[in-house]
Amino acid sequence: MPQQTDPPRRSDAQRNRERILEVAVIELSRCADTPLSAIARKAGVGQGTFYRNFPNRESLVLEIYRHEMQQVADSADQLLAARAPEEALRAWMDRLSEFAMTKAGLADAIRQVTGAPGGPAKPSPTPVARAAELLLRANEEAGTIRPGVSPDDFFLAIAGLWQLDPGDDWRPRAARLMDLVMDGLRAGAPRG
Repeated sequence: MPQQTDPPRRSDAQRNRERILEVAVIELSRCADTPLSAIARKAGVGQGTFYRNFPNRESLVLEIYRHEMQQVADSADQLLAARAPEEALRAWMDRLSEFAMTKAGLADAIRQVTGAPGGPAKPSPTPVARAAELLLRANEEAGTIRPGVSPDDFFLAIAGLWQLDPGDDWRPRAARLMDLVMDGLRAGAPRG
């Protein structure tokens, strides 16, 4: 049976949806209980437009998480097309740090949605893992990182990101952590 896809959105409808997502990330990161009406108002859309896009809080929160995760994943290809593998990996790690802090800010909203009995499951991190695999293999082939680093190894190495407080000035600490991880990945590299 052929898979059905959603019809393409009009450009104004797509802009409204993207604006809702942008505002929702900010507002739900501040407070997991932000009323949906406040998000719609700050996004500059009416209630009908909001609910056509996101019929309930669960659909909004899960779409934010999925959308942000896909943005991180998609950036790997873009970075590899524009930069050397080692530079692409390091830039992607910064993008991943941004995602980690967004996710941390949204953690309460995600827990509320996915933690309820019979509630939806959190989307799989597979796109991000595939992006890490792509970047690691490109660097391995270029001889810029040690051979055999798996995405699981990589995510264990950067796990400290999830210990940072998104309310603090986390960027300098995240950058130092990512630099340390890059140094570790380079150790034992053929070109090192």
